[in-house]
Amino acid sequence: MSNVSKAAGALAALLLLSACAGEITERGLADVSAVTEEKVGRKVDWQRDDAAREAARARVRALLARPVDADAAVELAFLNSRGLQADLAEIGIAAADLAAASRPPNPGFSFARTTAGGVREIERTLTGDVLGLLTWPIAAKIEERRFEQATWAVAGDVLRKAAETRRAWFRAVAAAQVADYVAQAKEAAEAQAELARRMARAGNFSALDQAREQAFYAETTAALARARLMADGEKLRLARLLGLWGEDLGFKLPPRLPDLPEQPMPGGELEQKAIAERLDIRRAQKEVAGLADSLGLTHITRFVNLLEASYLRNKEEGSPRETGYEIHIEVPIFDFGSARVAKAEAVYQQGVDRLAEIAIGARTEVRETYAGYRTALDLARHWRQEIVPVRQRISEEMLLRYNGMLVSVFELLSDSRDQIAAVISAIEAQRDFWLAETDLRFALITDTATIGAPASPRLAARAGGGH
Repeated sequence: MSNVSKAAGALAALLLLSACAGEITERGLADVSAVTEEKVGRKVDWQRDDAAREAARARVRALLARPVDADAAVELAFLNSRGLQADLAEIGIAAADLAAASRPPNPGFSFARTTAGGVREIERTLTGDVLGLLTWPIAAKIEERRFEQATWAVAGDVLRKAAETRRAWFRAVAAAQVADYVAQAKEAAEAQAELARRMARAGNFSALDQAREQAFYAETTAALARARLMADGEKLRLARLLGLWGEDLGFKLPPRLPDLPEQPMPGGELEQKAIAERLDIRRAQKEVAGLADSLGLTHITRFVNLLEASYLRNKEEGSPRETGYEIHIEVPIFDFGSARVAKAEAVYQQGVDRLAEIAIGARTEVRETYAGYRTALDLARHWRQEIVPVRQRISEEMLLRYNGMLVSVFELLSDSRDQIAAVISAIEAQRDFWLAETDLRFALITDTATIGAPASPRLAARAGGGH
């Protein structure tokens, strides 16, 4: 193949890269949606017109028509969260930058018309950035990597939104479950207090025992108020993540948390899985690759920082037309580009070290979250299978002895308080397990310690100033 044919083929390939920003945006959104569907079973879409927003609203209404489970909560956040829509707009911004970088630099044209001593002179100049044209393929490739980094960053933000939503859902359901149980305890305490009042009126109950029953009822009433306040607060925090307001705040939640799993998640190869699949590691790898390309471009342009060529066409009245060209080159007398190269090399090494740090942190985070997951599962099982059943048997025995006048009402009330505390602790332990399970699940796919971090490849952006 001739050199002319090779050059034509390279130019054609570059022109194919010069897709419009809309096409590039769709590609990035498709990648993000594929990641979220793989990791959490739900697609995400950037709603850019009224038709898309109306379709999303219809799906939201369908989801809110029944009790919202954890998976439905994640889907609601994907459909209805304006903050998540703002995150997705980062892809459109990065796509516009890539579309601009994928096109060759525009030429310049200047026109001058002067008159002196009755002589009119016309000067026309067509200029072009030769260095920019020569480095255009490399710059386009660097911007492509930046776009990929932005896509991975947005995918990480979306997954962290899903993790935060699941955490909020478990807290809201647990708080409502505790409030329902305290409400049942309050009804029982109210019945006991009424019975004590009637027995005291009949002379079969001492004033001290009646006061104890009344105090227990009052304390349970206060506990119910606190539990309902907590449940309302957790539900509102969940609603904020789901983007709900107004009449949608009346959405329903399941009455209780999901049952504990029969077997724990095996932890044999979780660290290796995290290294292979975590989005923050993939993004850091893309950043380092982009920095390597940027370093190569800096080496290429270290001596020639500005190279422009101009085509001249001048005409002076009464004289022949003048044509020619002009070349403008920056002479490296004082700056040989060594500072820019040193900076690019330092930024590249910084990116490599950051990648290593992220990989080490990922392994540590997975190990830590798995330990928390196993401990939370063991504790939840212990409360559910050991402590609560024992407390129930104690309460039954205490009630039998109280009916047989073998224990005092004070002992009975003390045991009732212990049983209520045990059941609430069991619910909270079950909640803590599901929170730990969420932490582990998302620690395998993204950095859960930076929820809400901006989606911007900082290192690559910093290296971009080197060429």
